[in-house]
Amino acid sequence: MALTGTTIDDVKAVLVSVLGIEDRAATIDAGTQLLGNLPELDSMAVLELVAALEERFGVTIDDDEVTADVFETLESLAGLIDSKL
Repeated sequence: MALTGTTIDDVKAVLVSVLGIEDRAATIDAGTQLLGNLPELDSMAVLELVAALEERFGVTIDDDEVTADVFETLESLAGLIDSKL
């Protein structure tokens, strides 16, 4: 699946905003590890991020899609969003 740079950039913008990590935005790219790497990304933040992504992209993310694999990297998270567009 070929992701568009736009999807990755848009998902990154939502991620950075929800987590309040604007100061580190420049260090985050498609391969950045999310879960376990970003201390701000705890269980509550995951729920907030899912809600923000649903609102931003007009998609529905089912509970069974909220997995460690999906939240492994920015690219894997963007891939889920891209598959719903």
